[in-house]
Amino acid sequence: MLTTRVTVTVHASDPLSRAGLISHLRHQPTIDFVPEHDDGNRDAPAVAVMLADRIDEPTTAELRRLLRGRDQRVVLIARELREPDLLTVVEHGVRAIIWRHQATEQRLLSAVHSASRGEGELPPDLVSRLLNQVGRLQRATAAGTGTGGSVPLFGMAPREVDVLRLLAEGLDTRQISEKLAYSERTVKNVLHSLMTRLQLTNRAHAVAYALREGYI
Repeated sequence: MLTTRVTVTVHASDPLSRAGLISHLRHQPTIDFVPEHDDGNRDAPAVAVMLADRIDEPTTAELRRLLRGRDQRVVLIARELREPDLLTVVEHGVRAIIWRHQATEQRLLSAVHSASRGEGELPPDLVSRLLNQVGRLQRATAAGTGTGGSVPLFGMAPREVDVLRLLAEGLDTRQISEKLAYSERTVKNVLHSLMTRLQLTNRAHAVAYALREGYI
């Protein structure tokens, strides 16, 4: 039986969806709602329940806002998730994912309490997809270690940021190698490993990603 009280904020792109989420949880005795943009101190575990039809730029920006500078766990209710989207939401700290068509009151309540305890909860079909993605990224990461230095599974290593910053300034491979005292082959390997790991399609996409995420 669930007895721990959990403080919850509800986030959705439209008022009707938000009202539907609140109605799912309002009568649960272990749930305490606070206003959507309440940033005050909370004694109870804080869980943000977020509904998103797709993982686009506004959604990822909202995830960053929710997790910035606070100990908050996110439960995501999604209509669909592509494989790159799955890694994006995991990287942004989502603890539990529920398919929208499966978001019953009990399933949602269970996910909220799991997230409040720091536990993860995924639909079974997403678990295998996530493991496949992580396996591919780990292999890409291992391939990148030969160029020197450690490479994170998510995000960017300092040397990757250095390369992209110079790329954003308009330098080519040869100029970047001279600036950083790398061989041209190393610069190419750094970019290839980064784009493979983060599923970026080309150098311009890599620069755009780094700008959007605040690396440069």
